[in-house]
Amino acid sequence: MTPQKVSTNITVFPSSAEIVPEPLGAALIISAWNYPFLLSMDPVIGAIAAGNVVVLKPSEVAPATSSLLARLIPQYLDNSAIRVVEGSVAETTSLLEQKWDKIFYTGSGKIGRIVMAAAAKHLTPVTLELGGKCPVIVDPTVDLEVTARRIIAGKWGCNNGQACISPDYIITLESFAPKLIDALKVTLEKFFGKDPFQSADLSRIVNFSHFARLTRLLDDPKVSDKVIYGGQRDEKRLIIAPTLLLDAPMDSLIMTEEIFGPLLPIITKMEEALEVVSSLPKPLAAYLFTKDKKFERQVVASISAGGMVVNDTAIHLANHHLPFGGVGESGMGAYHGKFSFETFSHKKAVLYRGFMGDLMVRYPPYTTRKQKIVRCLLTGDFLGLVYALIGWNS
Repeated sequence: MTPQKVSTNITVFPSSAEIVPEPLGAALIISAWNYPFLLSMDPVIGAIAAGNVVVLKPSEVAPATSSLLARLIPQYLDNSAIRVVEGSVAETTSLLEQKWDKIFYTGSGKIGRIVMAAAAKHLTPVTLELGGKCPVIVDPTVDLEVTARRIIAGKWGCNNGQACISPDYIITLESFAPKLIDALKVTLEKFFGKDPFQSADLSRIVNFSHFARLTRLLDDPKVSDKVIYGGQRDEKRLIIAPTLLLDAPMDSLIMTEEIFGPLLPIITKMEEALEVVSSLPKPLAAYLFTKDKKFERQVVASISAGGMVVNDTAIHLANHHLPFGGVGESGMGAYHGKFSFETFSHKKAVLYRGFMGDLMVRYPPYTTRKQKIVRCLLTGDFLGLVYALIGWNS
């Protein structure tokens, strides 16, 4: 990328300055299983564009895609600069023991902590793309039909909830909840049919381990009587139907863990919406549906999240002019578009000078007059500088 010219100031006059991006060096990219091709190649492209060499570790939970990347990348890209390492925990652990100039990880917070601890041993900078419980706040002013469609698209349309930016729970007004629930039920049936197990548009749960994890959330005694729609399961086919729950307790498993699946609790605590969201770790995304501009401004200003969408879900990641990343426990760093280049680059500050304009005030002995001149230069006191240069007291 072309160096970026920047201005200078009187303290370093005469001079010119620029910011020169340079590659960090060797980058390790550990990708996730839920969108295994996209979440592998997107950061790889940014790392290559910035001039780094790359080792990609695809997720072993998506073995077909991992195998495809291991076969195609050496075939079409420079194998001396880009390598794919397949494997599971042992291989990933071995990779993390090496010294890297950048580590980019997409996945869970639990593994993110392991990655960060390994990086700290070498003071390696990290980008962590994690997740969290992404809230959806819905007020009664909305277009109900459009709202239902867009929530469903972001939840069950995004890999059956197996997405880091998938809506995790809804907060709405108690009196409005029945209307919203009815709209969601009608639209779910329209999208996936009366028997969602027969739908070709509903993703399966990735494996038995994650199926068991989601089953544990549903079987929690605190929510066993809270299911108001769906809940059907087929373990052999790894399918869980779209499921709505009403007013699950805040201390239940489903409200304390990231769901990452087709279960969607609805909480009727609209008056406490901002407090509920703030009581949980900062999410990767937050969503608001409203026509009330004052409420919109209040929510945008009050909720800290990696990203936010008003009157839709999930689509902010499609805008490459926006950085995509988390904050707090939902991650650190960002990428997409130019931000991918920047996350794999170091911005080197360069100042250019000739041999003219060598002010003697820089050098000892530091007389009272020199100190006045330096003080005026640093504070931008041009009148005082003139007085100091001609020997007047200001």
